[in-house]
Amino acid sequence: MDINDYDVKNILKLISEDVQKYVGRGSVASYIPLLAKANPKSFALTLIDKNMEIHTVGDDCTEFSIQSVSKVFTLTMALNLVDEEVWGRMDREPSGKAFDSLVHLEEHNGIPANPFVNSGAIVLADILITALGDQAVPEFLKFMRKVSGNPELKINQEVYQCEKDTGFKNYSFGHYIKSYGNIENDVDLVLDAYFQFCSLDITNIDLCRSFYFLMNQGVSILGERVTTHRHCKRINSIMFTCGTYDEVGEFAYTVGLPVKSGVSGAIGGCLPDQYAVSVWSPELNKKGNSFLGHKALEALTTMLDKSYLS
Repeated sequence: MDINDYDVKNILKLISEDVQKYVGRGSVASYIPLLAKANPKSFALTLIDKNMEIHTVGDDCTEFSIQSVSKVFTLTMALNLVDEEVWGRMDREPSGKAFDSLVHLEEHNGIPANPFVNSGAIVLADILITALGDQAVPEFLKFMRKVSGNPELKINQEVYQCEKDTGFKNYSFGHYIKSYGNIENDVDLVLDAYFQFCSLDITNIDLCRSFYFLMNQGVSILGERVTTHRHCKRINSIMFTCGTYDEVGEFAYTVGLPVKSGVSGAIGGCLPDQYAVSVWSPELNKKGNSFLGHKALEALTTMLDKSYLS
């Protein structure tokens, strides 16, 4: 069956109601103090089908910081700029470790496991600065406005400053990678860009719109070519195998979609040629993924009977 054969609006409503029983099972991220202020009961679930029809429930217009979901978009920008050269700077394997673990870097001489762990995203920031100079952050903002269709997206300066003030591990990653020659630019400049990428304010509807191009062979919801079909294939594959920290096996088994999560409680992804989807709920499980978000996506692919592998 095609997704348009389902009553998607009602399915999202049923899921939204059902996952409320899990409220309180997770914990809001606190290592970035501003994230701790999020309402733990917030929830939004949005789906956009290939005909660009938006189905959405919950707090879908509430802004939150994009955090690690930004790594999907900096990877896309890096691939557009330097293509396969990206993979000379990092691997593309599941790390089996936490997103802020130093272990893989120690074992592989400053080469990150994949672009979706913090160390990999820091190298992506370095690639963007080498290619774009002081325009790296403005170009990221321009890119996000383009893929979301929202010209008002902005960097949350308060979150950005909080990231800088508490990003001790990320600074250690940058300097450690630099010691092996895998950071080309000044570490402080690279981390400054990285923190700004993570501090983009976005709503769940905008986030879902932003993932549309990965569902649509590289063409955005506005009909603009964002990247190549080949890059979409690569990015979706890496999301499937590396997008949810050290819980990718569980997500592959229960959800079966290429997705990327962030510690603000956001998860974005797609089923190629079918739909883009995003969910936001700030309470996280022990692996750093949205507790309700995971349950909602599992229910969605079960009720639609469609996943990446079926």
